[in-house]
Amino acid sequence: MNETPISVVILTANEADNIQRAIKSVVWANEVILIDNSSDNTAELAKNIISDDRLQVINNNETENFSNLRNLGLTLAKNEWVLYLDADEEITVQLKEEIKTAINEKNYNGFFIKRQDYFLGKILKYGETGNQYLLKLGKKNSGNWIRRVHEVWQLKGDIGKLNNPLMHYPHPTIAEFLERINRWTTLNAQEFNKQNIKSDFFKIFLYPLGKFILNYFIKLGFLDGMSGLIMALMMSMHSFLTRAKLYQLQNKRPL
Repeated sequence: MNETPISVVILTANEADNIQRAIKSVVWANEVILIDNSSDNTAELAKNIISDDRLQVINNNETENFSNLRNLGLTLAKNEWVLYLDADEEITVQLKEEIKTAINEKNYNGFFIKRQDYFLGKILKYGETGNQYLLKLGKKNSGNWIRRVHEVWQLKGDIGKLNNPLMHYPHPTIAEFLERINRWTTLNAQEFNKQNIKSDFFKIFLYPLGKFILNYFIKLGFLDGMSGLIMALMMSMHSFLTRAKLYQLQNKRPL
């Protein structure tokens, strides 16, 4: 196999159900860095796919600052180009070929990649997730990640956009989705509280309502059928819980 000089960074925490699909989609890379905080057999399953020294498994117990973990990946990467992949994502064959071409491009320091969500048996084409471009491919020395949660890669220079999407399989069940929302909203509320952002009656009531209207009506989530309705409601719940927990913190009550 002709390996491509690119470093793939994957953050994992108990991703046994997802990791093999993700790893299989990047076996063409000459380096895969798994930054792992798992109590299951995630790392062993990854090694079943890539059993040679192209795979590095780094054990790290960081749970609250995802930028630190992604920047660790930058530090460890041996190649000029770095691709960030989540454990529940998959690089398609078409995207792989486009990435191979893109990293030979001299005019750009990074590329946005469209992510398509697969939720409750359907690819979501509308709502917030229907047209989501994320900066996942970039040059190692062009910038760092910032923010504890919902982290952003700040790259210097010109950024391009790839045409082919990557697949995202984020929520296999509603129960798992609720668990993630509970975890994310706690981190969000803590971050907002540190920034002295306030919550009140109007934000707790109006922000979730606005989030639902945005996803379901303005961004046409209703065209995704029942999957679109459930996604819009869950994102509204995310908004509500973030601000309700923030209100709790403001009143000196621990989460």
